[in-house]
Amino acid sequence: MDTLKTTMACQLADAASASHQQRTGHTPHSATVAMGEDTLVITLHGALSLAERVAAQSAAGAAQVQDFHRRLFAASSDALRQEIKRITGVPVREAATEVEPPTGAVVHVFTSGSMVQVFHLARHLPVETTDAEPFFLNDDAGNTVGSNPLKGTP
Repeated sequence: MDTLKTTMACQLADAASASHQQRTGHTPHSATVAMGEDTLVITLHGALSLAERVAAQSAAGAAQVQDFHRRLFAASSDALRQEIKRITGVPVREAATEVEPPTGAVVHVFTSGSMVQVFHLARHLPVETTDAEPFFLNDDAGNTVGSNPLKGTP
């Protein structure tokens, strides 16, 4: 992976985490960024507060948490979209967010015809990517910013 994409992935992870913290008051534990062609996927790990995780244990509570985050993202994602454009040099055509109960899968179809499928697995697998290797943010426990599980800590 070239240095430009490495730097870009770290900046995008930082921006997404900061945006989430500003919107919700809760800082995610880490963020994973994957980029390829015209798609950017940012996964925020540990993004729900304790109260949201408790609420999401019931079907009704999970629906409320999902709806809350969809509405919040729709109403306040402009700053993140602008930051993505600043970092990548490419405007965001469409954006969506999804919060799914712990064992769920997410499928989102954009009006452009692109479909994003995300599956949250029950355990960690060795990391494999095609265009971008994941990078993780510094969490409250002091883990290293930008650690790359494929190459160790920079």
